Amino acid sequence: MAMKRCDHGHFYDTDKHTGCPHCGVPGLDIRATLALGATTGDPDREPPTRPYRGPEPFGQSWPKPGAGDPGVTVAHVKKQLGIDPVVGWLVCVAGPDQGRDFRIRSERNFIGRAPGMDICIPGDEGVSRERHAVISFNPRKGGFLLLPGESHGIVYHNDNEVVGPVELSPYDRIEIGRTTLLFVPFRGPQFMWRAPG
Repeated sequence: MAMKRCDHGHFYDTDKHTGCPHCGVPGLDIRATLALGATTGDPDREPPTRPYRGPEPFGQSWPKPGAGDPGVTVAHVKKQLGIDPVVGWLVCVAGPDQGRDFRIRSERNFIGRAPGMDICIPGDEGVSRERHAVISFNPRKGGFLLLPGESHGIVYHNDNEVVGPVELSPYDRIEIGRTTLLFVPFRGPQFMWRAPG
């Protein structure tokens, strides 16, 4: 674990974050939500206009005015954005860490009790220190998988033992040690991360 101190005095793990998670993403312009047809009064900050065609298909975005054919598949989230944004959460609904949430990032997320794990569940001694389980997010297909780890402990998915890759659906229950986690995705037909600009 490589800890770094940002310019504002926050400490963060550089193995997990490309920048200080407390300070946010510099230059990220998240605009206010406007009613359909509303304007900001600032021509440089007007929302893009396009005819409504329903939700954008996963992995695609509508073209900017004057652009070519619609649809560009995002091949790698971190490469596209320059950061590794959250793509989902695990919420502890039962166990010693009840009420806590754990971020899921793109590609492989190792679950364990050790501080160096991508998803660290520190309060449950029934969770192996390292690699009890793995949750992977495939940025090309947009799917989530749960896999057993390298420990002796068993992982359960909706009360079934996980012996190989299992596809995750929203609000699936994952049991590890004495901990029950609820899976909440933040990537799909309604939303996807895109490179700024």
